[in-house]
Amino acid sequence: METGSASNLRPSAPVLPTEIKIVSYNMRWRGGDELRRLIVMLREDAEIGGAAIIGLQEVDRNKQRTGNVNTARTIAEALGMHYVWTAPPTAQTGQEEETGVAILSSYPLMNVERIVLPNEGPGKRRRVALGATLRIGTTDVRVYSVHAETRIPVEKKMDQLHAVLKDLQRRPKTEQAIVLGDFNTIKGKDVRACIKLFTDEGLTAAIPHDQATWKTFIFKLKLDWVWLRGLEATGSGIVHRITLSDHWPLWVRVKFGGDGKTSIQPSSSKADR
Repeated sequence: METGSASNLRPSAPVLPTEIKIVSYNMRWRGGDELRRLIVMLREDAEIGGAAIIGLQEVDRNKQRTGNVNTARTIAEALGMHYVWTAPPTAQTGQEEETGVAILSSYPLMNVERIVLPNEGPGKRRRVALGATLRIGTTDVRVYSVHAETRIPVEKKMDQLHAVLKDLQRRPKTEQAIVLGDFNTIKGKDVRACIKLFTDEGLTAAIPHDQATWKTFIFKLKLDWVWLRGLEATGSGIVHRITLSDHWPLWVRVKFGGDGKTSIQPSSSKADR
């Protein structure tokens, strides 16, 4: 696990802001010109630019395919943010996996936890999540970036997501929470199980359940999620025009206070098709 901060940090307000923006994106290990384009969009784009919290998945560190760049550090340095990155263990002893998940924040990161998700995928590969607490004004917000396994049964996939919620259960109930990332809910039953798991724990989806976040050829699937506790979503979107990855980035504006519920309601899931 690696943590760090930009050499020239973006100023963050000492008091609780009215609203903040959150972005979640499985960036599919972008490097080179594509990474530079993504950084510009995370800084300037009308929808995903200027977020206070960014959760990323499939983030390379020191891999040849992305020019041996420390991707999370590079993005954080360019945006003036704090960051934490981690990767899952490898199937082979002595090897270190260099593709993982990251959280970037305008606010310092505390109580960072690496969560190795249960249940192996093909080739004994593992998946990982990352949790961190942000102090925004005098309010603590717990944030998770999750990358679940693709090719395992729904019950085992829910075990992976429940491992994240178990970590959240150890936190004070008054603490606001954001759980985001690529949950790989490929099938309709995965989507339904995910909805039940998170709503039973008192979290609310910030993006309607029937909106696809991933596309290949003619197939569109709901793989990526942003779940909230104690925060109200005032706006959200999936940015289809950004095609650097096979996933689309998600953005959510949230405000503090109120009843912690979002006005965005689930609708009938097209993921059953």
